[in-house]
Amino acid sequence: ALHCARRRERRGLMAGLRALVVYCHPSGDSFAAAVRDRVLDRLAAAGAEVRLTDLYAEDFDPVLSAAEWQGYANAPANRAAVDRHCADLLWCDTLIFVYPTWWYGLPAMLKGWLDRVLLPGIAFHLPEGDGGAIRPGLRHIRRLGTFTTCGASRWLSWLSGQPGRRQLQRGIGWLCAPFHRRAFAAHYRMDAATPESRRRHLARVAAQTDRLIRR
Repeated sequence: ALHCARRRERRGLMAGLRALVVYCHPSGDSFAAAVRDRVLDRLAAAGAEVRLTDLYAEDFDPVLSAAEWQGYANAPANRAAVDRHCADLLWCDTLIFVYPTWWYGLPAMLKGWLDRVLLPGIAFHLPEGDGGAIRPGLRHIRRLGTFTTCGASRWLSWLSGQPGRRQLQRGIGWLCAPFHRRAFAAHYRMDAATPESRRRHLARVAAQTDRLIRR
């Protein structure tokens, strides 16, 4: 019976899942790290191939330099300084962000990763002529996850427009496959968190990750 249950569980998971997890937090023992580990655990349980980008651990430079800006539209040469990151983005079919929300938005490190890695020829394609439109370049990404913590309450976050969440789920989401699957979980009022609220949030993260990667 146990063998049959495991076989049924495997059928419910996406075959050949390739997940890129982009993690951004300066502290290795933060609650965000616990969220990251919970996501990684669920991906491992699903048998997914996983690549982890830990921006602070690798001392990623978030600054788009003048030289990079001048060659921004010159694909594929524009990816030279961040080639490994671009390769990971092109490799994955599942993209997951784990980060703290600071001042209602993305940490500068993560925003810089978007600036430098989501390039023309990678994340999108520039118009081919006058009057043309930008075309999406991440149509191979079929699942998009966003897991964050917020010092503000849910109400204040909603009132601010949640720019970080909107940037990732709507802005990047538009570049991904049509009708792609999304997952989101935020722990609000993080400064007032309790062991119980953290436990509940990690359970939500696990459930949302499972939902993201199941059929």
